Amino acid sequence: MNTTDQHDETRQGEALVQEGTAGRKKLYLESYGCQMNFSDSEIVASLLQKEGYETTNKPEEADLVLLNTCSIRDKAEQTVRKRLHQFNTIKAKKPGLKVGVLGCMAERVREKFFEEEKLVDLVVGPDAYRDLPNLLDEIDGGRKAVNVLLSKEETYDDIEPVRLGGNGVSAFVSITRGCDNMCTFCVVPFTRGRERSRNPQTIVDEVLGLWEKGYKEVTLLGQNVDSYLWYGGGLKKDFEKASSMAQASAVRFADLLHQVAVAVPHMRIRFSTSNPQDMSDDVLHAIAAHPNICKYIHLPVQSGSSRILKAMNRGHNREEYLALVDRIRTIIPGCGLSQDLIAGFPGETEEDHAQTLSLMDCVKYDFGFMFFYSERPNTYAARKLVDDIPLEVKKRRLAEIIERQQQHSLQRNQAYVGQVVEVLVEGPSKKSPDDLFGRTTQNTVVVFPKKNYQPGDFVQVLVDRCTPATLLGESLTAGVE
Repeated sequence: MNTTDQHDETRQGEALVQEGTAGRKKLYLESYGCQMNFSDSEIVASLLQKEGYETTNKPEEADLVLLNTCSIRDKAEQTVRKRLHQFNTIKAKKPGLKVGVLGCMAERVREKFFEEEKLVDLVVGPDAYRDLPNLLDEIDGGRKAVNVLLSKEETYDDIEPVRLGGNGVSAFVSITRGCDNMCTFCVVPFTRGRERSRNPQTIVDEVLGLWEKGYKEVTLLGQNVDSYLWYGGGLKKDFEKASSMAQASAVRFADLLHQVAVAVPHMRIRFSTSNPQDMSDDVLHAIAAHPNICKYIHLPVQSGSSRILKAMNRGHNREEYLALVDRIRTIIPGCGLSQDLIAGFPGETEEDHAQTLSLMDCVKYDFGFMFFYSERPNTYAARKLVDDIPLEVKKRRLAEIIERQQQHSLQRNQAYVGQVVEVLVEGPSKKSPDDLFGRTTQNTVVVFPKKNYQPGDFVQVLVDRCTPATLLGESLTAGVE
């Protein structure tokens, strides 16, 4: 659960919309889960645009409905199943409608959608989007269409995404796909495959293209951006087999940050997500060296107990994580930090839970994303560990974690009261059309009177009050006439 109203990794059910030409086939896209899924939906829209599809925000007028799905928690999968039943109600009235599932749930559930539930015409995994035109032809031929094969090379680095459903201010750019970390609770390595990195020049070119189109902020995306490694191609595990020349010229994440920051010096740069065991001091120094790299790190921890972290196969313990936080605070003063936390992992005792709360007290995160443990099929935890924490205990521990985070979020935001912060305007406030909202470099949401400002403006705001989720204040200038 997120304690703020921030744009985050757990958004669900956002239809992606783009203006098109009348008479073309209509595509309705709905995305769930992490930012990577939303980025992938833009790739799918680009591929299908070449096949004559324009996007719509009305599923009832669509010729093709695609749900880009998430398997990280059971709740997300259940939401998708409910939506599929709703779309099949539309399909009963419109027999030509095709319904498909993309992404991680497609990879995990596969044939069940056809055989057990008969809810879809199309199932496509995260590495098979280029095959969509062929699969649509299979449906037209009266055959079921499925491709969930994982790839060791696919990065979609030659596809310019169609920017959909956004604010025209900020955009996502994928830099890696897959994950090698094998945390025992996580299904991602099984649904997205082995980790591979994208050619850095294509990343820089995409960011430059966004700047030329008027975007003011970009988020570099990957399941684990800190292990980004480019040496001319291949999986990360093959790096040691590469020639010494290839190794010497390799581009790591800190190098990529420098390249992007220099290429677009007036554009804000963010990244997500970091894994503590892979974050090097070189990355921290790169953030500190460039004013346009945002002073914010999403640093998942999952538990404050070294014993539970070992059971999770996180690759770090409590002491190592806190030492990294200390280095962040030293190298990047004022850096915002957020967390992921899981309550009720198998075997978690009250003492383990207390250690999580005490770690939160040590770090005092700006905000966080908190959930109770949900067993995911095929993971090590599902196969080898007993889900032995009663649901009511999980919920109680989660409530205590959320309450602690609310306290820390309020303390962090209170420290900004009386200060002037620079805000990149993203759009109108959800609560009032007379106000705008945007974010600071620390990713903190700020709301202030609209005046004559527009999305994409950088505004100096004097903070005069706050909530745990939001800073509120007044701009120091009148805005653009």
